[in-house]
Amino acid sequence: MTASLQETARTVAAGSTTATRLVEEALERLAATEPDIHAWVTVAADAAREQARRLDAGSHRGPLHGVPVGVKDIIDVAGLPTECGSPLRAGRVAGEDAWVVARLREAGAIVLGKTVTTEFAYFQPGPTRNPRDLTRTPGGSSSGSAAAVAAGVVPVAVGTQTAGSVIRPAAFCGVASYVPPVGALSYEGIHPMCPSLDTAGFFATTVEDLALVRAAVGGWSEVPAPRSDAPTLLLMRGDELGPVEPEMADALERAVTALRGDGARISDATLRLGPLEDDHVTVMEYEAAVSMRTELATSPDRLSDILREMLVKGAAVGEASWAAARARATAQRDLVTGLLGEADAILLPAAPGPAPEGLGATGKPTMSRPFQLMNLPAVAIPGMRTAAGVPLGVQLVGHPGREAGLLATAAWVQARLQE
Repeated sequence: MTASLQETARTVAAGSTTATRLVEEALERLAATEPDIHAWVTVAADAAREQARRLDAGSHRGPLHGVPVGVKDIIDVAGLPTECGSPLRAGRVAGEDAWVVARLREAGAIVLGKTVTTEFAYFQPGPTRNPRDLTRTPGGSSSGSAAAVAAGVVPVAVGTQTAGSVIRPAAFCGVASYVPPVGALSYEGIHPMCPSLDTAGFFATTVEDLALVRAAVGGWSEVPAPRSDAPTLLLMRGDELGPVEPEMADALERAVTALRGDGARISDATLRLGPLEDDHVTVMEYEAAVSMRTELATSPDRLSDILREMLVKGAAVGEASWAAARARATAQRDLVTGLLGEADAILLPAAPGPAPEGLGATGKPTMSRPFQLMNLPAVAIPGMRTAAGVPLGVQLVGHPGREAGLLATAAWVQARLQE
């Protein structure tokens, strides 16, 4: 499927295609790409075809009528397994749709199947390869969702983010993604890891497509359109969050030059967010240990080494340390949102560099941790590349009360970063 979500929605609304045709095209593309990419853990071909037939026989359902979507396999889809990338959940079949899946169906979307997740959405990789370069990681933990969109199988897929699990895979796979503020979307029906950090998010080929999905799921009366005027941005080069690779640093400077050339007002910002990375780790370890205490107590040998070690560390984190980390994040959030009262968004790398070679790790979430801890929305924007053509993503982080404005600004930026 090469058409964007917006284009697909228009052709369906105009009667130029059908839900059945869209599903069959998606299944054909899946069959052609899956032997190399391994993005899917369950393909619900029969159920998708049946839902398409019902949609074709009825009236127009909504803005996503007939659109096939992929759903990360920690998110419940009625009648399909939710196995969380772990043998501990093997064979567990969901009885109901998660809230976000139900909202997608109400808008007319068709679930094509479940996409690969890392083990319990942490760092142990699954089998998925990066469609842009099969020797590289697609990122994690929403690896299958990012790869399914990058491979052109579905125009939109659902993931989740606790650290950088939506922003980073999008950057690595050369697609767009959106993470709303924690709590903006119900997490009902999604396996929890860290309640104060977990949120659902979306992948698509363009920011405009993300805006359509966010509006459909959230019941917004209007879909945010790309802004017509140049934005005001705060530039964070990212090095205070950890090393940024030279190709990423160069791409960010090229992006700044291009945006300023079209009128964007960009000023350097030193936000002093580095300490929040450690605070994010503290909060994540503490809450994950609480959420998964049963698994650690009863089946430690069936957890990966990296997950088990994190849970053991989290069990040793005291409530006072967790509360102090949360308090520092709240104070810093007030400062950052105050700055965002004068600017439209913060511009910075979406990842330290291009997708690392090899499939043994999923890359570092350093560019996302502070913002996830502060519950700020973020958009990964594709368009930049290394000299060898490997995708590089930038991101915009915005004010939690201005989601539509952030998406409008991100669409303006993406239009100027296509190389």
